[in-house]
Formats: sequence, structure tokens, C-alpha cells
Amino acid sequence: MTLAKTYEPQASESLLFEAWQKSKAFGADPNSSADPYVIMMPPPNVTGSLHMGHALTFTLQDVLIRYARMCGKDTLWQPGTDHAGIATQMVVERMLGEEGTSRRDLGRESFLDRVWQWKEESGGTILTQLHRLGASADWPRERFTMDDGLSAAVRKVFIELYDQGLIYKDQRLVNWDPKLETAISDLEVQPTETNGKLWHLKYPLEDGSGHIIVATTRPETMLGDTGVAVHPDDERYKHLIGKKCRLPLVGRLIPIVGDDYADPEAGSGAVKITPAHDFNDFDVGRRQKLEIINILDRQGRINENAPSKYQGLDRFDARKAIVADLEVEGLLDKIEDHLHMVPYGDRGGVPIEPYLTEQWYVDAETLAKPAIEAVETGKTKFVPENWSKTYFEWMRNIQPWCISRQLWWGHRIPAWYGPDGEIFVAENEDSAKAKARAHYGEDQALQQDPDVLDTWFSSALWPFSTIGWPENTPELAKYYPGDVLVTGFDIIFFWVARMMMMGLHFMGDVPFRTVYIHALVRDEKGQKMSKSKGNVIDPLELMDKFGADAVRFTLTAMAAQGRDIKLAASRVEGYRNFATKLWNAARFSELHSCEFDAQFDPSSCKVTLNQWIVAKTAALRDDISVALENYRFNDAASALYQFAWGTFCDWQLEFAKPILSGEDREAAAETRTVIAWTLSRLMHLLHPIMPFLTEEIASKRKLLDGQLVKASWPAAEPHLAAPKAESEIDWAIRFVSQIRAVRAECNVPPGARIEAFVQGASEETRERFLRNEEPIKRLARLTNVVFGEAAPAGAVQLVVDEATIALPIGDVIDLKEETDRLTKEIEKISKEADGIKKRLSNSNFTAKAPPEVVEENRERLASVELQRNKLEMARKRLAEA
Repeated sequence: MTLAKTYEPQASESLLFEAWQKSKAFGADPNSSADPYVIMMPPPNVTGSLHMGHALTFTLQDVLIRYARMCGKDTLWQPGTDHAGIATQMVVERMLGEEGTSRRDLGRESFLDRVWQWKEESGGTILTQLHRLGASADWPRERFTMDDGLSAAVRKVFIELYDQGLIYKDQRLVNWDPKLETAISDLEVQPTETNGKLWHLKYPLEDGSGHIIVATTRPETMLGDTGVAVHPDDERYKHLIGKKCRLPLVGRLIPIVGDDYADPEAGSGAVKITPAHDFNDFDVGRRQKLEIINILDRQGRINENAPSKYQGLDRFDARKAIVADLEVEGLLDKIEDHLHMVPYGDRGGVPIEPYLTEQWYVDAETLAKPAIEAVETGKTKFVPENWSKTYFEWMRNIQPWCISRQLWWGHRIPAWYGPDGEIFVAENEDSAKAKARAHYGEDQALQQDPDVLDTWFSSALWPFSTIGWPENTPELAKYYPGDVLVTGFDIIFFWVARMMMMGLHFMGDVPFRTVYIHALVRDEKGQKMSKSKGNVIDPLELMDKFGADAVRFTLTAMAAQGRDIKLAASRVEGYRNFATKLWNAARFSELHSCEFDAQFDPSSCKVTLNQWIVAKTAALRDDISVALENYRFNDAASALYQFAWGTFCDWQLEFAKPILSGEDREAAAETRTVIAWTLSRLMHLLHPIMPFLTEEIASKRKLLDGQLVKASWPAAEPHLAAPKAESEIDWAIRFVSQIRAVRAECNVPPGARIEAFVQGASEETRERFLRNEEPIKRLARLTNVVFGEAAPAGAVQLVVDEATIALPIGDVIDLKEETDRLTKEIEKISKEADGIKKRLSNSNFTAKAPPEVVEENRERLASVELQRNKLEMARKRLAEA
């Protein structure tokens, strides 16, 4: 036999991937007349390693791209990596630290040389891991967000937006990481639940009539307070609006203002306003025309704008000193324990500060308008549709986009400053100097802006910069816009929206027609994976143990729209067993000499069983096509699993055994051909999800000419429907399945063979039984089937269509003993169900327990109630026997 006894994915997967690449199976062809189908791969960080989120998103993308390729589309799955400014700079800085040096010791140019060196040596890890997953991207077209072409696109976009007044400099608050000394995006901020304190401070009124009390979790920021806000309708404070209070420790008089931001129900109802160090306070400050005083330096230390006593102190040391001094002066009203969310930088690992600084901004509000309209009018659709609400909510309330970062690694901002601060934005220094010469009338020394662009700026151009823009390339003409973007909900704002804005502005069209938002991969209890919890599941380890196809099928089968994936290694193991089942089916076909015939006409079948499986296979093709075209990945996987394991292996092959060993040679020959034809079709339909196994089986069993990866998707064949054959074999399956179910319910030993007595059967049912007698009796473990006779005592009954079937199980089990066993099981399960119900009816439990724990209890209750119903049905059957 050409097929080994067991399938060993580790031995074949790398060889198969190498063969696919060698045959250029994944390549797009701009000169092809075929319709394009385009997916832009979300570029993983160059520092990254494959995690379960990657495994999910890239599996789903690969399923779509392989399906489209088989449907005859000219597919482009554009691969590449992101330069990941902060993450990459940190990796290299850590390396330098281990060498006893730093980036500042090296200087900017030498440091950047080291980063490029690291990128060339170590930056492709995740792409190699994607090969292991089977990702069929057009790998020779791989791009990097800082390669020459993309860098040129970034500069052109910056210059054009600046010239159009859509990029500008402004002083605003940013998320500032004091450890890394740079602004960071909202996505890089991790809100962390923290047991902190709430300090209530007394600010003396100017007229000496008393105090106004404010509360804060960051007392050090009070050094920068420039106002106190109360609600205009708050009767307690109305009389103070327009008056002033004195800022403790500083002595500055600050106004008391009326503003809707102050919530009369929260705390004292009065709020200290620090415009330079709180985002909400910044907005209040602008509305109320309050002074903006920054009291921190880039490293989070108190600066020269505060009293000299605190200057140079770290913010947390300053906090302790300020609280102590307030207490001495009698201005500390009280301190409360306070559980609250503290924003941490995900890279620096320290609390971030809202920080007032001059940065470069994009006028996102202007760019957002066409992007909002594009989704409103259906040019781009979200799947599931409810994510469009999230998109609209953010886009309609969009803030200026801070695009500058205080880093060295990244796209350096193409702006130069003259001696008087005049800004010259240009493609390069020579162009900037020419602009300066025209401005000043003579040559001037220029200094380039030291900052680099936010990583998301270059990523926003990914759908068109990767295929040649700003050049008019054949790829740009054919592959823009793309068809679908597959991504997680967490970057709808940061990436999806920005690609929409940039694509519409520079290309005049949306970058993709559909945005498929997949859910999160959680652990088996529904908890988010994290290193601190120790519940991270490594996809590479799962692939090592169970094979890439088992991982892919698991993720696809669980990718229901809008529902998070609860992943356990046992699920992957289960789908590894599914792969084994398929392998064994292929071995069965080889053992019984079932050879594929490319000329076979499936509509020519004479044998009822063969007509049935041919019809079922044709219907399966339609079901999978509809499911994949509607992004119902789990429906596609479920249909394939049920067909392969049930319809084909459990029924077709089992019913075929007597035909294959029978004396009717024509029937046996036809059945062999049909088994091979069905196996071939099944490999085609499974290929987008399980590419390695299906290619291996198709190749070893010669189920087609050439590679399966290049094969066509089966055409729709409605003429293969066979209602009469389907009705007959479906009846036989129901007959066997229901007898098996009753045997299992009543604890009949699997090896025990019993009789069946059938009453009320039509003539057609009798004839169907006679035509399928051998497999029915063998699979239902029946010694004999008697039509028309009454059943003896001790028989349980069931109904299949119009016929009543009696099974005299009293001959093989003790009915009383079994009834007692069932009663005990029912009592035990009822007790468990009552306990769960009591827990779920407790409002304290449902309100305070983690959502995943509550959901786990609900699922368990549904499971035990279903189990109890089955046991009660079995006990009822025994009582009636």
C-alpha cells in the first residue's frame, strides 16, 4: 500500500509546502484575464512570533484565498511585515544593554544600522511560522513597511496631506510613556485594574469663607491645577461660580467655573482641573479658557513650573511629598481605598501620563467623512454587521490623529526647520533646501525633525502602497480595491478606519469591499489568554503535537460569527482524530482497489447506495460554497465534518462492504469507482481548511492529475440529485441510528445481538429493508428482523416513520436493575442541576462573578438538563417494556 498505517503530519507538511512554493501555486498574475480576488494580509510585527490570534486570522484568510483560487480567481494574498517602531527599537536597545552600551552611545545612524542588521538576521521568524500553518500568500511579493517603495509612498502621502492643510503641528495632550520618552497610541495603552487611593483635598476659598473639596487619584498633578469645575445647576456651588480658590502648596489663585463635565453625583461634585495632564480636563480648559501648565518633564519628573521643593522629583516620589505636606497644612480631608483603572504602556510597562507637548497631527475629522459615507452607502460592509456601529461611533467622534513618535526607528518625518523655526516639508533635504532658499532668498542651515511617524501611518497605506502606488503599476490597476479584510475588532479604529480614510483620499475608492471581524481566542474557560495567568496556548506547540491541519480545522470549526472561541488542546486533539479518520478512509479505498477514474460520469450510477452518496456529495459542495461566500466558516467546517465522518465513513463505506465482497461484479466495480470519486470530491472540498492532509491523500491515491492546490472547485451539479435513492438510504440510516440510540440509552452491551419486531410497516419499508438487510442487521447488531409479529414481553419500543419497532432487551439486561441505575443517575443529575439553578438565581453571583464563569454555569445547566431528559426517556421506555 502507498499509504502508511498512520498519517504523520510532521513528516509531510514541510515537504508539501516546499512543493507548493516550487510550483508557484500561490502566485498572482496581473496579466491573467481571470477576475481578481484580493486579501491584504495584516502585516504582523517584524518582532512577532505566531500566537493564537495570528493562527485564527491567517487560517481564515487562507481558507478564503484557497477557495477563491480553486474557483478560478486570480488571487493575491499580499504578505509582509510591519516595522513596529517601539517594539523593534526596544528589542535592539535590550541587546545593546546586554553589550554594555546604548543607542545614545552609538548615535542615530549607527543605531539604525544595528536595527537593520537585526531585522535581516531575526526579523522573518513569524513569516516562517506562517509557512508552517500553510498560509498560501504570494510570498515572493513580500513587503516591509520600511522598504524603499513603501517609504517613498509614506513621504508622498505626508507631503500631499501637509500641502492640503490636513497635516499640521499642534500642542495637545498625548499618551506619554515616561520610560520610553515617546507618545504612544491608544492601542498601546493597557488599562490595568489597580488598588489605589482616593485623596480628598481642601482648596481654601479666596475670601477665607471656607474650602472647596476635590478628590484625586493623582495628587502630584495638583501642582498644575488651573481651575475647579462644578456643575452649573449644582445648588451647593452655584454661588461660587466666578469666584476663586487658592491652590495649596503653590499659592496660585485659580477660578471656580461652571461646566457640565462636573457630575454632582460623583464625589463632592467639585472637580480639580489640570488641563496639561488629563484628557477631559484639557477639553474643559479649552472651553473655559483656563491656563495650561505642564508640571512634568519627558521622564515623568516634576519640572521648573512647580515650586522648587518638588522640582526634579519622580512623579511618585512627588506624590508622597505632596500628600505629607498637605496633611501638615491641614488641607488633606481624607484618604479612601480606591479600586480604579490605571493606564500602563504595553511596551514600557509603566503608567502613562497625559502629557502636553507639540506633535504632528492629521486632520482625521476631514478624512473621516468620506469613510463614514462609504460604510453608510454599502461600498464597504462589516461582517458581522453590528461592528459597523462601533466603526461609526468612533469615526463620528474622531479626534485629531497624533502621528509623531519620539523614536529613532521608523519613517523619519520629512520636515526641516529653518533658523527661525519655519517648516519646510519636502521629499529630501535637497528639496527642503531649495524651498528654504526660495523663502529666505539665500541658503540656510536646516535641521530635520528628529521624530518618526506612528507605525499606523504607514500601515494605513498598506492596501495600495504594497502594489506599487504612487506608480501606475499593473498590480495597482488590477488588485485595488481588495475584496475582504479579515481582522480582529481591536484594530477597527487603529487600522481599518485609517486604511479607509487613506484609500478613499488617495485612490478615490474604498480599500476593501468587506471587513470580516473575527472574535477572540480565549482559553477553555472563556478567559482571555495572558502570560500572567499562565493560560496561553501556543499554536506552534499544537502544530508540533497534532499537525497544522488539526489546528486549522479547530479554529475554522469554532469561528462562529460574533462568538469568542473557547479553545482547549482536547479540541485540537479531537480534530487530529478526524484527520486520522480521513486517512483511514483513504486506506480503505486503497485496500479495496478503489481507483479514481477521471472519465467517470457520476450520473450513470445504477446502485442505489452510489446514487445516494453522489447526490449527498453534490449537495455538500453547494453547502460549503454558500457557507464560505457568507463567511460562515463554522458552518462549512461542520458540514464537512458531518459528511466525512458520518455520511461517507460511517454509512457509505459500511453499506458498501457487502457490495464490494458480493457476486455482482458490475455493482462492485461501480461502487469502487464511486468511493474513489467521493474521496476525490471530499479532498477538494476540504482542501481550503485542511490543505496538507488533502494534498497528501490526493497525491498518494492519485485522485486527480497534478496538485490539489491548483485544482478547480467542483462545479454545481443539481442533476445529480436522487430523491428516491436519498429517501431509501436516509431511511436505512434512521432505522439503524434510532435502534443504536435506544440500545445506548438502555445500557445494552455493544456486543449483544437481539431481534427486532416491526409492526405497521408499509410495503415500501419492507422492500427497503430487504434491499439493505445485511448492513442494517450488522450495524444495528440485530440477529433477525421480524415484520408483523407482536413483540415478546420485556421489549422497548421506538418509532421510525410509520413503523413501530420493538426490541426485546429483557433477554440481555436486567430491566429492574437498569431502571434502578437510571433512577440513581437522574437523582444525581437533578441535584447538580438544582445547585446550578440556585447559583444562577443568586443576583450576587451573576453580578460579581466573571462573565465567563456565569456563562460556563449556564452551559453546564443546559448540558445536565439535556442529559437528564435522555435518562428519563430511557427509564420511561423500560417502564413500558
